[in-house]
Amino acid sequence: MPPVKPMLAKAVSQIPEGRLSYEPKWDGFRSIIFRDGEELEIGSRNEKPMTRYFPELVAALKENLPQQCVLDGEIVMVGASGDRLDFDTLQQRIHPAASRVKLLAEQTPASFVAFDLLALGGEDYSGRPFSERREALEKALANAAAPVYFTAATPDKDLAQQWFQQFEGAGLDGIIAKPLDGGYQPDKRVMFKIKHERTADCVVAGYRLHKSGPDAIGSLLLGLYKDDGGLASVGVIGAFPMARRRELFAELQPLVTDFDNHPWAWARQEEGDRTPRNAEGSRWSAGKDLSFVPLRPERVVEVKYDHMEGERFRHTAQFVRWRPDREPESCTYAQLEEPVSFDLASVLATGRG
Repeated sequence: MPPVKPMLAKAVSQIPEGRLSYEPKWDGFRSIIFRDGEELEIGSRNEKPMTRYFPELVAALKENLPQQCVLDGEIVMVGASGDRLDFDTLQQRIHPAASRVKLLAEQTPASFVAFDLLALGGEDYSGRPFSERREALEKALANAAAPVYFTAATPDKDLAQQWFQQFEGAGLDGIIAKPLDGGYQPDKRVMFKIKHERTADCVVAGYRLHKSGPDAIGSLLLGLYKDDGGLASVGVIGAFPMARRRELFAELQPLVTDFDNHPWAWARQEEGDRTPRNAEGSRWSAGKDLSFVPLRPERVVEVKYDHMEGERFRHTAQFVRWRPDREPESCTYAQLEEPVSFDLASVLATGRG
């Protein structure tokens, strides 16, 4: 019975060897589906139900799932191009207004990719080895049709390495490795995740204060220059020891400026540029202070990131080092590695192979 916390993964730097099952790491909303006849609940990683936000999935899951089951998987969104995932559009589905939910369900329908089975026909499978759970999952969804899928999986490390390179072009962000002999352990990091890691030189164009007080940096706001000369907001870095947060605050004060001529003034956003202000009205940011202190864009920092989502880093970047040898104007999108394009339909079809 819900809620059930999902089993988690710990990050490792390379694909591990052993008695493991490898599968693509999907980029969406982690969800545990509970079905008992006509009752169906879509749980989330934070245990809050998401059922009301995805009425089209409720209908599709009832058509494609066994009458009694609990499945672990990912809600994903296929982008308008049809060949890669689109997390930005998926985020827009979490909206409080019922009329808006109905409209978005029709305009941007979601899909569900299953990758584990916790219960079937009233029987608890969570204590069984993953190899048995995977076999049961494939049988349970053998006749399922879009938008319900089960993920590709393989015990072949070499094939997993090939997927790691290929599938990124379809918007996936790495590989998950699961012990074949392991049971399902809610809220335990017993799986492994291998994500793409790259570096980029970015301009620091602002900061937000730390919650501890007005003399410490909470996060640094990063920018990259576009072809038209505009500075796009691409993400933040914020994992610093407290002493370093205070040092940074003092170091950056000479660069503090106003918004009159800053690249992230309101006028820039109204012209369509991505600025840190884009998130100020976001439902994901409710209750958070997203105001920031503008800086003259003169300092360059090297950061680690996994992959891009449109114009921005998909996840929070990590500080590597300051780059006093780099000119801010050299921090452009041209430096970023582009993954080889790969059709999402091929990835989804691989699970049936």
